Amino acid sequence: MRYSQFFLPTLKEVPAEAEIASHILMLRAGMIRKLASGLYTYLPLGLRALRKVEDIIRDEMNKAGAQELLMPVVQPAELWKESGRWDHYGNELLRIKDRHGRDFCLGPTHEEVITDLIRKHIRSYRDLPLNLYQIQTKFRDEIRPRFGIMRAREFIMKDAYSFSIDEASLDQIYQAMYKAYCNIFDRCGLDFRPVEADTGSIGGHASHEFMVLAETGEDAIACCTKCNFAANTELAPVKAQEDGLEFLSGNEELRTVETPGKKTVEEVTEFLDKKAKQLLKTLLFIADNRPVAVLMRGDHELNEVKLKNVLGAQSLEMADAETVERLTKAPVGFAGPVGLSSEVKVIGDIAISKMQDFVTGANKKDTHFTGVNWKRDVPPPKLFDLRVITEKDPCPRCGGEIEIKRGIEVGHIFKLGTKYSETMGATFLDAKGREKPIIMGCYGIGVGRTVAAAIEQNHDEKGIVFPKPIAPFDVIISVINIKDKEMMNTAEKIYSELKQKGMEVLLDDRKERPGVKFKDAELIGIPQRITIGKKLKQKGVVELTIRKTGEITEVQADKILSKLRPGA
Repeated sequence: MRYSQFFLPTLKEVPAEAEIASHILMLRAGMIRKLASGLYTYLPLGLRALRKVEDIIRDEMNKAGAQELLMPVVQPAELWKESGRWDHYGNELLRIKDRHGRDFCLGPTHEEVITDLIRKHIRSYRDLPLNLYQIQTKFRDEIRPRFGIMRAREFIMKDAYSFSIDEASLDQIYQAMYKAYCNIFDRCGLDFRPVEADTGSIGGHASHEFMVLAETGEDAIACCTKCNFAANTELAPVKAQEDGLEFLSGNEELRTVETPGKKTVEEVTEFLDKKAKQLLKTLLFIADNRPVAVLMRGDHELNEVKLKNVLGAQSLEMADAETVERLTKAPVGFAGPVGLSSEVKVIGDIAISKMQDFVTGANKKDTHFTGVNWKRDVPPPKLFDLRVITEKDPCPRCGGEIEIKRGIEVGHIFKLGTKYSETMGATFLDAKGREKPIIMGCYGIGVGRTVAAAIEQNHDEKGIVFPKPIAPFDVIISVINIKDKEMMNTAEKIYSELKQKGMEVLLDDRKERPGVKFKDAELIGIPQRITIGKKLKQKGVVELTIRKTGEITEVQADKILSKLRPGA
């Protein structure tokens, strides 16, 4: 491709709307352009990188025995009502009506559509197992789209769905997908970790996320330095103390103390000269329209995903100020378990059983209790693992040291079980003629997100440093003076020979200053650059620059093909 004919509008300045490296660089490098909030056009350079990722995905999915199909973006509401997700998926589901007033949605995922397809055509155990996938546009009406294509409303996704007769067959496909995903992200040149994860709104009973490690990652990952344990902190269990969960009691007398205007953990503990771990905080939630109080140690952070799973709640939100005052008879910041309304369900995190002589809110404005103890002052609640794991906690698997890293989720695989097949009547007849629900799995990869994550992980102050497997071009040829016949003839010859060898080449034949060409080449991140300039006339050589390392090598012009590095 000749640069002079290629639609590649690069930007010199950092766009005001962009916050993270991938968003900044994809805009500056002419890969994407914003249409509206969370909606982006892929320009030719960006689309080339996207297609490279898609090709790798297709190759590995096909090798793993999956078959490609393509389903509609627009989906009928009836299917979502059958599965029960029409009312429960939330506002991310963009609901629309056709000209006849019938309800549809723009698909954020395709479990309902694929299950409907399968239930119409699968009859016998002999038809299974089956694994079908597509690479297609999805739409999720994010409340706050941000970070460019990293969290857009419209995006391209590879989603696969497997169908099995039993758990053993599902396990086999799940492991094949796990291996395929590892191969995909390895081939994309990414540093990643598979981690145990929460199943979220998709449902099911087991899942793994594939996280590209990057400081700008939205997700926190708990990784053991000793064993191979890795989990999203939304799911990572906290290992219970070895001496059990027996509630302790202290000797202090229960006292009421005034704490004027002191609401936060930091304010209260500083005022009372206590440590955060000596304060029991009471967090009030509304779970499926029922009030719930969660008791946590002051220095611990509640994991709302764990809480939602423990409660089995469809909806969960913090109680508003009015609700807090109605339930506690006090403003926000002074809630406590002593004398709390019987209307409120009370549960606690496992760590609170070891607390004694602690501080709590007194359910009265500007007032706290000190010297609070279990049984005497507060009935011991039911305990669950409700907090976010920290680096101070031991590995829940081997007891080793935990590290918290940041990651960008690029893939997610689930064991769905019979969540959709039972509700939607997708069954098969087994060898004895008995009707059974099909056992399902689903497996997703964010294609554009993978490109953005690769840029987050591979860039410098000059621009993108593409991993070669997903680079839009293999080589860029920069001609210093296009009016010089010798330079242009040499460039054309090399360009032609590289294309004949199957390499993808961008020939910069623009009427621009050398500095502009070099800056653009570095910005768009092509792995190898051939510079044709004055040294061709002086010594018959061209310069080969490796984008990742900055290494420059002088090479005889007629030997350049043999010096190009496939893995550069």
